[in-house]
Amino acid sequence: MRTPPLFPSATADPLLSRAHDLLLRSKLTVAVAESCTGGLLGAALTELPGASAYFLGGVLAYSYELKTSLLGVDAQLIAEYGAVSAETATAMARGVVGLAGADVGIAVTGIAGPLGGTPSKPVGTTYVALALPGSEQVSAFWWGGSRDENRRSSVEAALQMLVTALEKRQSALSRAPLSRFQPE
Repeated sequence: MRTPPLFPSATADPLLSRAHDLLLRSKLTVAVAESCTGGLLGAALTELPGASAYFLGGVLAYSYELKTSLLGVDAQLIAEYGAVSAETATAMARGVVGLAGADVGIAVTGIAGPLGGTPSKPVGTTYVALALPGSEQVSAFWWGGSRDENRRSSVEAALQMLVTALEKRQSALSRAPLSRFQPE
């Protein structure tokens, strides 16, 4: 059975359209590091025409080895906090920025299910991290759906974090005082 498209009508999806418009307007580039979403975030970000103006690429790093070798996540960090943690998600976002030379890095790591959960990290536990020029943020989510629903919820959360951060950045830039040339 074929999975339906992430966004059945991408142009009608307001979140995806808003992310697309903000990225085009900001002239920032973005790269993704995905684990549990398996490429869905990259697929969403490239859904609309013109995405090549901002999307540089992504890394699917399901294994610890790829998280460390491609994204530069410290193996000790994974050993201490786990692959599904705020610390690992943040390191993945930083790592993909460095690897791709992007302005913005988005990372998703989690337990999509139905297997793999533990009492401390049940199925649906997901961390989304965003690395922007001058700031980083990470959020934890606990989805209660099927594997497909958990993955799609994670992509939606990542897009919402991106939109919120870019809107804040845009607002701050629009309020910044203009420097004036003052002849001596």
